[in-house]
Amino acid sequence: MGRSFIVEADGGSRGNPGRAGSGSLVMDAETGEILAEIGTWVGIATNNVAEYRGMVEGLRRALELDPTAGILVRMDSQLVVEQMSGRWKIKHPDMRELAAEARELIGHRPVTFEWIPRAENARADALANRAMDMGHSFGL
Repeated sequence: MGRSFIVEADGGSRGNPGRAGSGSLVMDAETGEILAEIGTWVGIATNNVAEYRGMVEGLRRALELDPTAGILVRMDSQLVVEQMSGRWKIKHPDMRELAAEARELIGHRPVTFEWIPRAENARADALANRAMDMGHSFGL
């Protein structure tokens, strides 16, 4: 197996639905070094859809860096964590589509999901807000 990564992801919407963006960063789990920062302009969407988009983009970048890496996804969205862990059903069609995209990326790789308090997710939150402010993606 390759390295281990931590993906921190967040998303937000101003209006819910409204102007939406997501942020994610990829860190080396051993050193804590930030390897990638991604802000994604989501367009007009709900907060939950933006949260999912952040998680998907973080996973995508981590797997580009090392397709064999073990990944811990940390988010302050209990909904996304519980749904991706298989404990809660996904009813919303847009979120179901994004969850399927994430599962396709993950395949049989070792990926786990962990809920963290909002205060511990400030870096991903800042990236999401920057994407919303700019109205376009960066770091992709």
